[in-house]
Amino acid sequence: MTATTDGGDDLLEVGRITKPHGLRGEVVVQMVSDRAERLSPGARLTTDAGDLVVRHARAHQDRWIVVFEGVGTREDADGLRGTTLRAAPLPSAPDELWVHELVGCEVRTVDGTPRGTVEAVVDNPAADLLSLDTGPLVPVVFVVHGPDDGVLVVDTPDGLFELWD
Repeated sequence: MTATTDGGDDLLEVGRITKPHGLRGEVVVQMVSDRAERLSPGARLTTDAGDLVVRHARAHQDRWIVVFEGVGTREDADGLRGTTLRAAPLPSAPDELWVHELVGCEVRTVDGTPRGTVEAVVDNPAADLLSLDTGPLVPVVFVVHGPDDGVLVVDTPDGLFELWD
């Protein structure tokens, strides 16, 4: 999965409605955000068709079962199938890296050598990967500084970039 920003108003994709659940308007939501407060009662999520307000949400396996205000039947819920949910960025801790801050950054090694620009951040079980326009995939665990002024500094093991030089 590749994480990106969508919506044009500096909103982040936080989840997607996959299908209805039951008969009373519940939907299954696959979250791409690890911030559970996105689904707190009263939270407002933006979609292409307008805003949805969370009435109730509960974790279910690796997804969420969510009830939105104004969605009371299975038919209403089925109409939301495939809907992308977006929200504004939340304040972050100083050591957190966010996809919307990384995409477009220039990547340099600690000695200042430019290595490319981040095109996407690719989800990977071991560590997310920075996909560079020059070809390499760089694990985010090698980021040692940034993003500052559109620059990320990485400290990579010897040989990581030699295949692409």
